[in-house]
Amino acid sequence: MILEEGEITRFVVQYETLVMEEWRPVVRYDTAHGFAHKDILSPSGGTEKETVVSHSYNETFTNAETDIKLNWQRYKAEYLKKIKG
Repeated sequence: MILEEGEITRFVVQYETLVMEEWRPVVRYDTAHGFAHKDILSPSGGTEKETVVSHSYNETFTNAETDIKLNWQRYKAEYLKKIKG
């Protein structure tokens, strides 16, 4: 997270899970490409990108942390389901 005068200007919030002794990214919120978005990552390397609409990066960062804390089990189950095909 990068702060300027108390405001977040860039951030990354990422959930990773351990699969076959390897840490793999599952869901990532970030400000890469100049806008806040959520990436849902696939075991095959694909990415489903969703634009995140909010009033500020501070709000988006807080919402991202909350989403991952509340939904990590669902994200993990969906990721593992993609591995099993």
